[in-house]
Amino acid sequence: MRCGAKCFQVEVEANGKKQTVSTTARTTAEARKRIRLEYGAAMNILAVKEEK
Repeated sequence: MRCGAKCFQVEVEANGKKQTVSTTARTTAEARKRIRLEYGAAMNILAVKEEK
């Protein structure tokens, strides 16, 4: 984990099913980028929320 990183819950839709994926990033934009790199651009990202 990098300095300043937080955990984010990313709600995605794939094949008509909603899923929640957890990732660590510094910002919400970086969390979206990490999800796209890991799962591919076909994932439709619905929401990004910081875990508390």
